[in-house]
Amino acid sequence: MHFIEAPFCTRCGESYDGAISSEFICPNCHQLHLHFEFALAALHSDGGARQLVHDFKYMRQIQLATELAQLAQRATHDTRFTPYLEHGIIVPVPLHWMRQKKRRFNQAEEIGKKLSPLIDVPWMKILKRRRNTETQTRFSRKKRLENLNDAFAVRAGGRKKIAGKPVILLDDVFTTGSTANECAEVLMRAGAERVAVLTVLRG
Repeated sequence: MHFIEAPFCTRCGESYDGAISSEFICPNCHQLHLHFEFALAALHSDGGARQLVHDFKYMRQIQLATELAQLAQRATHDTRFTPYLEHGIIVPVPLHWMRQKKRRFNQAEEIGKKLSPLIDVPWMKILKRRRNTETQTRFSRKKRLENLNDAFAVRAGGRKKIAGKPVILLDDVFTTGSTANECAEVLMRAGAERVAVLTVLRG
């Protein structure tokens, strides 16, 4: 497994080869309006790491949530997570109820349950998925954004729980960031102080 190491974009966490000694924002992020402060993953999505997540999600090896949470914890050593660890909350990216019924669990929630005691930050089901959107895997960035438009909302009572708090938005994989950005926008509009995205893999 290959861990994410500097140099990487300080907004989306995409790593770059070469001798870059200072912080930088990648060209792609310069063109986007992002609602999260930054995104960071623990591992590159290749080899054993990709297989681990695949077995967890699609082979229903739910016990792997413990290992995945331990891996995700490594990314929280980045000092930018400090205010989130001090008085924040973990919010898993939700699945639509139809997809969750088919899969039998939400992978982000299972990781969140195991991560919470590791970093001493509570996790809460704040977001819900209003539409059963198409799988994003083969979509372009533009199509992903269209597919996710108005797909997420805050659950009843969620606004009080996140008001003025920094939120760690948790998912298994960060690819283009379309899902994370849509969720972050909903959280910020609902009163979150700021949002950071934490994932196990960076696609």
